[in-house]
Amino acid sequence: MPVRPTAVLPSLLATALAASALTACGGSGSDPDTVKVSFKQSTDNSIHVMDDYLADIKKQFEKANPGKKVELVPIKAPDSEYYTKLQQMLRSAKTAPDLVYEDTFLINSDITSGYLKPLDAYLAKWPDWNRFIGTAKAAAKAEDGKTYGVPDGTDTRGLWYDKGIFAKAGLPTDWQPKTWDEVLDAARTIKRRVPDVTPLNVYTGKPAGEAAAMQGFEMLLYGTEDRLYDDAAKKWIAGSQGFEDALSFVETVYREKLGPDVSTALDPNIQTIVRGDLLPKGKLGINLDGSWLPQDWLPGSGHEWPEWSSKLGLAYMPTQHGQAPGKVSMSGGWTWAVPAKAANPDLAFDFIRTMQTKANAQKWYVANSGISVREDVAADPAYAKAQPGIKFFTDLVASTHYRPAYPAYPKVSTAIQEAMEGVTTGDTSVEEAARNYDDSLKEATDDQVIEK
Repeated sequence: MPVRPTAVLPSLLATALAASALTACGGSGSDPDTVKVSFKQSTDNSIHVMDDYLADIKKQFEKANPGKKVELVPIKAPDSEYYTKLQQMLRSAKTAPDLVYEDTFLINSDITSGYLKPLDAYLAKWPDWNRFIGTAKAAAKAEDGKTYGVPDGTDTRGLWYDKGIFAKAGLPTDWQPKTWDEVLDAARTIKRRVPDVTPLNVYTGKPAGEAAAMQGFEMLLYGTEDRLYDDAAKKWIAGSQGFEDALSFVETVYREKLGPDVSTALDPNIQTIVRGDLLPKGKLGINLDGSWLPQDWLPGSGHEWPEWSSKLGLAYMPTQHGQAPGKVSMSGGWTWAVPAKAANPDLAFDFIRTMQTKANAQKWYVANSGISVREDVAADPAYAKAQPGIKFFTDLVASTHYRPAYPAYPKVSTAIQEAMEGVTTGDTSVEEAARNYDDSLKEATDDQVIEK
């Protein structure tokens, strides 16, 4: 979601929460009539979209299945800590829940580790599975050909911009840049004419985690002629010009002080800062970010901002030089998966089926500002009209890219984040950061690389 953003917790509190989550999931002597559902809870206490949705599904499930109970087990942690805590839980039958929320970027790593159960036997008997689009199904399929998760939506990415700031800067409020240079030029114009705001946000560095790799770097890299992975050779790509060009863009943003202060950019809370403060308060000109942002601004979110659709404009991220297809997006998403050591896997899949009725799926896409992975929902006019921006981001699916979510990807992502952080702080040149990445890439992939 991917990569859904959260605020950071002090390490001691995070450790305590992890311990409580692990204890809460104890599988030893589990009740055969209770399904334990673990999910990622926002560290921003005012954001409870997932909590509310699951509470509603719990009521539906328990009403439809007399005698059965649902125990919700939230894990409250930033992205990177959530993944660590989840893997700790999956290692033992004593701590494994019956159902877990898995980011598609991590699912293959967990499959390879033997943490998840293949779902093919369940999916074969579930008519609704035929409603899911092929790319979404592929995101949860392993190299062994088996499917290990049911996607609950996807996402796309683009440029959010503040129309008021653009007007003050003398820029068009129906802005659509055609090249990277046009994005940077708009940011420079904002810096010069509206000096009290941040011109451009590009997530960067290890504290932002996968948001830096996906919302930031890969949105740039996939706008060049290069990629992270060569599908034909089945190898990771090292030494590409596109990689250096993407790093150069990041370096330019922070060297020219077009982005947030480096201390803010490297704050683990940066995504919450952007969505909860900078954008709603008119302090950010351009934000390279995901389709899900409005979930924080809906009624009852704690950060209500009903004017967002009139205050903000949407533009697709252009390719580097405007080359075909002219626009770029990255897509990810999350899945519901059953741990290999789950005590009640049958009950867990029954819960998935309740979540994924057409009505419940559509309710979730709208609440979560998600993009439908069900053809029947995407074709429903009520879905397209449910929220401003849904059509814009759904249309980007046609030109989107998916991460090479192989088992090595989490380590590759970390290497990308480290390269970005080096050029953001100015501690590392673009060339040196790229060389360091190549070295890390070879180590992370057992030297399964191809030199450009």
